[in-house]
Amino acid sequence: MGIRKQFSNEFKAKVTLEALKGQKTIAEISSEFGVHASQINAWRNTLEERLAGVFGGDENKELQAKDALIERLYKNIG
Repeated sequence: MGIRKQFSNEFKAKVTLEALKGQKTIAEISSEFGVHASQINAWRNTLEERLAGVFGGDENKELQAKDALIERLYKNIG
């Protein structure tokens, strides 16, 4: 077994956007960037799943609820 490659978020975004454009095949993108085709597909699927949340603000609501809970707990502790 070899050492796993670790890619920066910027690199993943660049490769995934290239895949979403549809101007090149996944095989061409895989060859160009040195990333396995299944990994590109996984990144693309992740982006497609999370894309709506970027505009929806669901994460922001969750963070606010979490902060409110923490604040209440601190008040209970004293």
